[in-house]
Amino acid sequence: MIDPKVLRTDPDRLRRSQQARGESVALVDTAIEADEARRAAIGAFESARAEQKSLGSQVARAKGDEKAALLARTKELSGQVKARQLQVDAAEARFDEVMKSFGNIVIDGVPTGGEDDLYVIDTIGSPRDFEAEGITVRDHLEIGEIIGAIDMERGAKVSGSRFYFLTGPGALLEFALMQHALTKALEWGFQPMIPPALVKPSAMEGTGFLGQAAEDVYRLERDDLYLVGTAEVPLAAYHSDEILDAAKLPIRYAGFSPAYRREAGSYGKDTRGIFRVHWFDKFEMFVYCRPEDAEAEHERLLGYEKEFIGSLGIPFEVLDVASGDLGLSAARKYDCYGWVPSQQRYREITSTSNCTEFQARRLGIRYRDEKGPKPAATLNGTLCAMARMILMILENFQNADGSVTVPEVLRGYLGGREVFEPIG
Repeated sequence: MIDPKVLRTDPDRLRRSQQARGESVALVDTAIEADEARRAAIGAFESARAEQKSLGSQVARAKGDEKAALLARTKELSGQVKARQLQVDAAEARFDEVMKSFGNIVIDGVPTGGEDDLYVIDTIGSPRDFEAEGITVRDHLEIGEIIGAIDMERGAKVSGSRFYFLTGPGALLEFALMQHALTKALEWGFQPMIPPALVKPSAMEGTGFLGQAAEDVYRLERDDLYLVGTAEVPLAAYHSDEILDAAKLPIRYAGFSPAYRREAGSYGKDTRGIFRVHWFDKFEMFVYCRPEDAEAEHERLLGYEKEFIGSLGIPFEVLDVASGDLGLSAARKYDCYGWVPSQQRYREITSTSNCTEFQARRLGIRYRDEKGPKPAATLNGTLCAMARMILMILENFQNADGSVTVPEVLRGYLGGREVFEPIG
């Protein structure tokens, strides 16, 4: 949720943000009207309540007809106070509803545009020249089947479309990536976490995943719980309704969990292989900090993502995500796109978002310094989305005979193994 002070003191800033997101600018005026109605309702309630309290002390001193008149007025005011309290409750509910319709305020400098506007700000590494090596490029699914790493057919048999089994080398690669990610997270000072993959509606709503992203969320209606699409959700809600010690900020967590996504808006897209699936495992970085430190923490998270991808030897680009493609909670987002040889293009493999105070306000997360409690800032970043990183390794490290060379940094987690050979 955005800071109500911005609505009252700088509504034009909010209008600019709404325009940059491609969202309703008129919503700002609706919010102003709701705020005015809320404050008017509170004023009327407090006025009636003050008169009620004043009459209470007068009744004790009055006698005869005067006392009878005061008692009659007290009874009348009692009804008014109850009615005006209901009006306050309704006005506050309306104001909260409108305020929750806003996405986070876009940070100045974020490029404008939508999901098709790709602003590349850095390129690291160069794609292999497979043609010069005399190698006919295979896609990750064909390679995965050759070395016995992926079984899509049985995944569909057991669970349906967009599910899979990681078998043999595929499972070994995930375990190796998991250990490598954990090693790097500890090196960078993150506290490892294994959070629950089922959360309450308050956690999902508080992180902003029941707005624009609601169609991609799995819900267990009988239990009123949601399957998370990222460890960001339970890690953000971990400190909900708490006041953090400012001296302990920033707090950095690295959470490993499954991620479940309906991919409802991707019908017909990336149906082959494990690029876009309903379930995968993921290591997620999450940070709580002071708002004034959030942009520096965001650059830090991006640096960690770049270091991790670079350590695997995968060529990639860094994108400054356009304002219309930020999602509800992000004020700025960077994506890393890895090179996919079979498609001859870069595809998204990590993302890091600066959510400023937006999630913290919704979740009631504050920190206390010498000036008292105030909302914290939250940030998140993908350390390793397993399925997509395995895809990147299979395609970028494939050999002419169908074998796959193991990235050097992972060999220590695989007993020194250097190559996954064809199973035939």
